[in-house]
Amino acid sequence: MKVAVLGAAGGIGQALSLLLKTQLPAGSSLALYDVAPVVPGVAVDLSHIPTGVTVTGHGKDDLAEALTGCDIVLIPAGVPRKPGMDRSDLFNINAGIVKALVEGIADHCPKACIGIITNPVNTTVAIAAETLKAKGVYDKNKLFGVTTLDVIRAETFVADLKGLDVASVHVPVIGGHSGTTILPLLSQVEGVSFSDDEVASLTTRIQNAGTEVVEAKAGGGSATLSMGQAAARFCLSLVAAMNGDNVVEYTYVQTDDRDDAAFFSHPVRLGKNGVEEILSYGELSAFEQKAKEDMLEGLRGDIKLGVDFVAG
Repeated sequence: MKVAVLGAAGGIGQALSLLLKTQLPAGSSLALYDVAPVVPGVAVDLSHIPTGVTVTGHGKDDLAEALTGCDIVLIPAGVPRKPGMDRSDLFNINAGIVKALVEGIADHCPKACIGIITNPVNTTVAIAAETLKAKGVYDKNKLFGVTTLDVIRAETFVADLKGLDVASVHVPVIGGHSGTTILPLLSQVEGVSFSDDEVASLTTRIQNAGTEVVEAKAGGGSATLSMGQAAARFCLSLVAAMNGDNVVEYTYVQTDDRDDAAFFSHPVRLGKNGVEEILSYGELSAFEQKAKEDMLEGLRGDIKLGVDFVAG
């Protein structure tokens, strides 16, 4: 399995690359790409860790080399959030970065599964889709917005609140990947009940958890370590599925569901070719149903922004 991390010198990229170096199956290769001149050093640093995963570093002129032969490409490249910014503020910078990198994927590994991490994910996934369509290589089953961070945060916060072993907690999270478009389905958490106040406060905390980190770092960065872990979990699930395991993850994919949005986080059965099956997210509580209805217009607007960006 060859995996590329585009934006490997950044905070998310380095954390993600470390986890993949230590957890990908032996015999895999990891290609690290970044425009930052430090990326060869990151690759050398990681190559000193004794695992059966080979690591190569690729500078700004070596994107083709990094991508050729890839099975999975992960894109954390871009500018992180700073205090006072929301994810939409990142749009103008990160949209262009994602478009350029996805054009490279279309040219050099068009059959690879692509995991978009760069925010705003609600929009950058649509940019990737439209870019791949323009190149004639779009496969909706191989394009993912990595929303796993919302899931692991929800599981952590629920376990902390209820004094549970976090390994036994499963929290479905649907919708998008910013603010109120993030919708944890607390009504579906097995063996746990929440008061109305707990549902309201937990939902808000999960939706604003990224801001919690940005503010706590006081201008020193955003959620890089937890995002690195979340992206590694998603990538390793995809690797396992491509190797024949039965794996379900929540991820932001094209659903063609006219009642929701063109892209929407769903439980997805992964397989050799990416999405094998988009599963139902089940019955919603009245609170969740209203929250979903309230956020759909915003999510659809985020997606349209991406479509319009590529259309020019």
